[in-house]
Amino acid sequence: MPEPSKSAKPNGNALIKVAAMADLHVQEDAQTSYRDLFGEMSREADILVLPGDLTNLGKPREAELLAEDLRACSIPVVAVLGNHDYESGCVEQIAETLRRAGVHLLDGQAVELNDVGFVGVKGFVGGFGPRMLGSFGEPAIKAMVAESVNEAMRLENAMRQVRAKRTLVILHYAPVLETVAGEPPEIFPFLGSSRLAETIDRFKVSAVVHGHAHRGSYEGQTPGGARVFNVAKHVTKPTGRPYALLEI
Repeated sequence: MPEPSKSAKPNGNALIKVAAMADLHVQEDAQTSYRDLFGEMSREADILVLPGDLTNLGKPREAELLAEDLRACSIPVVAVLGNHDYESGCVEQIAETLRRAGVHLLDGQAVELNDVGFVGVKGFVGGFGPRMLGSFGEPAIKAMVAESVNEAMRLENAMRQVRAKRTLVILHYAPVLETVAGEPPEIFPFLGSSRLAETIDRFKVSAVVHGHAHRGSYEGQTPGGARVFNVAKHVTKPTGRPYALLEI
C-alpha cells in the first residue's frame, strides 16, 4: 500500500487514524532528532497532531530544526503552540517557519482534513471545577482570568467554523482535572482550565488532545462525556510509544 501524501483527501465516513504527540521541546543543540519518529508516525496514521511546546525556549532556530525533521513526515500535520514556544518573544517567526514547512498551525482557527474538523487554541491556566480562579481582586488576577476566558471564547468561535461531522480539538493546556493527575497538586491550577471543557461541551466533539502535563494521566473526559487524551511525550500511552494513536 502506498504511503499517504501530505495532501489529505476526503474519504467519506472511514475511520481516520491520528498520531498525536505534544511537548517535543526541540533544542538548538539538535542532539535529539524526531526525523525517524515522524517517519514512523507517517506509516501508522493519516494525520499527525502536535499539541504545543514544539520548541524548548521559543527560539527561531529550534523551529527551523523541527521544520527540517518534519520533512520526514509524509502526512498532513496540524499543531498549536504551547507556553514554551512563547518564551523568547519570537512567536511570529516560529509560526512562519512552521507554516512554510506545511504545518496547519492553529490559533483560534479550524481546518478540515479527511472529513474531520481540527480545531486548535493554546488554552491557558485557571484551575478546575468549583476551584477555578475567579475575576476578583488585583488587576493582575483579573488579567489572568480574562486571558483564560479569552482562550475559551476563541475556542468557541473556532468550533462554530466546523462543518464536518467529526471534530478533534487540539489544546496545549488541559481542559479537565483527570489528565493532570500525577502532577504535584500544588500546580494543578497552572496546567489548564475547566473553562475549556465548558466550551467543548457545547458542541459535538469526537476527542480532545492536549499536552503540558508531562507527569499527568493519559485519559479522561469532560463533564459532557467528550474523550480527553494527554499526549505529552513523557506520558505512558497504549501504543508503548511517545505518541498516541486515535481513531476518529
